[in-house]
Amino acid sequence: MSDAQLEILASRAGLAVDWVDANGNPQRVSPHVLQAVLAGLGLPADSDEAIETSLLNLQLEQQNKRLPPLLTADVGRSLDLTRYFSPHSQCMVHLETGGSLDIELDADAYLPGMIPVGYHRAHVGEQHFTLAVAPARCFSMADALDNDTPRTWGLSAQLYSLFRPGDGGLGDTQALETFAKAAGERGADALAISPMHAMFSCDPDRYSPYSPSSRLFLNYLYAAPASVLGDSVVQQAIDDSGLREEWQRLEQLPLIDWPAATRVRHTLLRNLYEDFVVGEQPLREDFNEFCDNGGESLENHCRFEALQVQRRNEHLSQDWRDWPEQWRDPNSPALLLFAEEHRHDIGFYAFCQWLIARCLAKAQKAARDAGMAIGLIADLAVGADGAGSQAWCRQDELLSQLTVGAPPDLLNRKGQGWGISAFSPDGLKRNGFRAFIEMLRANFAHAGGLRIDHVMGLQRLWVIPRGASPSEGAYLYYPVDDLLRLLALESLRHRAIVLGEDLGTVPDGLRDKLSERAILGMRILLFEQDYGARFRPVLEWPDTALATTSTHDLPTLNGWWQERDIDWNAQLGLVDAETEDHWRDNRAHERNGLHQALSLDPQNFQEEATGADQVLNASARFLGHTRSPLVLLPVEDALGVVEQANLPGTVSTHPNWRRRLHIPCSTLLDRPEVARRLELLACARLQAQERDECRR
Repeated sequence: MSDAQLEILASRAGLAVDWVDANGNPQRVSPHVLQAVLAGLGLPADSDEAIETSLLNLQLEQQNKRLPPLLTADVGRSLDLTRYFSPHSQCMVHLETGGSLDIELDADAYLPGMIPVGYHRAHVGEQHFTLAVAPARCFSMADALDNDTPRTWGLSAQLYSLFRPGDGGLGDTQALETFAKAAGERGADALAISPMHAMFSCDPDRYSPYSPSSRLFLNYLYAAPASVLGDSVVQQAIDDSGLREEWQRLEQLPLIDWPAATRVRHTLLRNLYEDFVVGEQPLREDFNEFCDNGGESLENHCRFEALQVQRRNEHLSQDWRDWPEQWRDPNSPALLLFAEEHRHDIGFYAFCQWLIARCLAKAQKAARDAGMAIGLIADLAVGADGAGSQAWCRQDELLSQLTVGAPPDLLNRKGQGWGISAFSPDGLKRNGFRAFIEMLRANFAHAGGLRIDHVMGLQRLWVIPRGASPSEGAYLYYPVDDLLRLLALESLRHRAIVLGEDLGTVPDGLRDKLSERAILGMRILLFEQDYGARFRPVLEWPDTALATTSTHDLPTLNGWWQERDIDWNAQLGLVDAETEDHWRDNRAHERNGLHQALSLDPQNFQEEATGADQVLNASARFLGHTRSPLVLLPVEDALGVVEQANLPGTVSTHPNWRRRLHIPCSTLLDRPEVARRLELLACARLQAQERDECRR
């Protein structure tokens, strides 16, 4: 079998045969890995004949001058249409706001850049397409704050961790609403939260918010139905369902019991639904309107949920890729019959989505009413589980046979496999980027900002065949300019900022692209150091990224200071004794380096506590003085929590995504140590703003 032909096929399919690792060393993907990844892309390559056939099919497709359903363009810039039309062709553009423009392509078959921002319908002869004209940049921090040199701050929180009396053992939107109001009243302009994507109703053991069933819908377990239906209705339903004792038991647990909390909430919501659909109900019209607006996407997601229940009850696989053919196609006649027979059950899942959507909207309104310029910042996971609803509903647009991860590096010598599937680059183009656009709209819907996890995925993703190790993958490239244009367009339409988590190996030039689009990168205090443990001084921090002390995948600042992350790795046998000793020696140097950096702050440490408290206070103040437009202080670091939310590389040996704060969210920010850190941060932000204005 010809390796040369195999590599040609891989390159034409958008795979990087050669790449550079995190250490700057050149790497080459082996032939057997290329074959497996290509098979996941639907391009068989296990023989010379198969390679030739795949090459021919790919060549025919790429040479095809068939007009795609959607093209993107930048406002004020011409669009190259030479592949599809002749010079001087007449193009009729029907504007989304009404009216039309009759435009002639120029001598090079370019469409002149005279079309306004928006989605428009363009006709050239008998052919037509959607033209998405993007603004020069996303809705920015400057736009949100109406200030050319914005310097503001906010908090970040794991939604499930928030506590309010009577919550039944799991943070919910009512706690979020209360906490957002309290943060806004103290001057915060933003509250970033963990992902709220829809999970697997039939599998409560899968609760990582970054491995969802669908990024189009929400996790209804977070709904606080009393916010919509009234507290008396919900309390009565809890009592009528015999849930009171279990509800109170779950609330007292030190860690979240996701399976038990799921069962209790599911029972409660089911009983609320049964009462909702009978008799007179003033909110029925709003529910019906929600279902109508949800359309096919909502219907398919709810059918998927109902199908999974049936499969579970029959003790059969809930992975749709193992289902009989009649169930694998969402548009099959058998599914239509199933939908008719299970209309009531499908309606239940629609009811749950309606509840959580209305609850989340109330939380965002509370944040804005409390004075926040941005409000909630939603979190968008890298992908969705290949066995989930989104992959089933959008099979031509998601790669269900490949998973996403990261290649081996210094921190993860075996690489990382995240168990989620990503979009198909070609599938997106074939379908007019439908799945990407609807996902953006769903996540912008009830937020003033959107954090994109692993934003590098807009340009390339490390894809791994199902069942293979993370090292047996390859980089797959995406139409990054198209995706950035659509992101900017949706950001502007929703008046929401965009944050890109750009930690790790970032492709050359991507950060420049993000900056040009006013997408903020991310800088973490613990990472802003060189190999000599010299931390970056305040004025060297960029103004193109947000600043924060830590993230959900890293130790808290207090935990880092006390080496709790090293303790966990040693306890679980993830490092040997020699590595542990080296790690602790290096941490001592890092602590000294951080102390020196914090001491450079104009303020000093007098009248403050010693040790970790001193570092927490000084760190909040330090970040406040940086040039970052936005500083996000994790609530765990505001409190001085030691344990981290998630320890990468573990599943059941560390309580990932289960830790609760156990301090009422209504009073959490009133605690003296928290109030002190917020005051230091807010004052430093104000001083940084004044400093920048004086320099202008």
